[in-house]
Amino acid sequence: MSPETRERATTTQDRGPRHDAIIVFDGVCALCNGWVRFLLRHDRQQRYRFAAMQGEQGRALLSAHGLDPDDPMSFLLIEGGQAWIDTDAIARVLVGLGGVWRLAAILRWLPRALRDPLYRLIARNRYRWFGRYEHCLLPTPEQRARFLD
Repeated sequence: MSPETRERATTTQDRGPRHDAIIVFDGVCALCNGWVRFLLRHDRQQRYRFAAMQGEQGRALLSAHGLDPDDPMSFLLIEGGQAWIDTDAIARVLVGLGGVWRLAAILRWLPRALRDPLYRLIARNRYRWFGRYEHCLLPTPEQRARFLD
């Protein structure tokens, strides 16, 4: 991964208001799908939209932010003209849910040198430990507008 990719906040084209943040996720990963289902349930303000990294838009967003769409090991959040990856992205998403989830900001107190290796270990083993689906998550008709592909 290039040094530019490791940079936590990179400028990108503004994608709209803050409630229109985009999360790029692995659409065939059971753990990642569980994360998306969790967010769909708890994101009452509907600020997050989703793009599977297997889809055209998800692949394009990964490439635009220096991540390899054919070997994705990072979670990508694009919000307010900036991009975050790995544990910074996860903490930012949880804080963005509001309420008790704001306590996730505590994660930022831990050095990245501790947080990100644990994230990478889980990311490398996500299929083995949590399973893999044959096809990407199919949103319900009510959820469809929150998915890019």
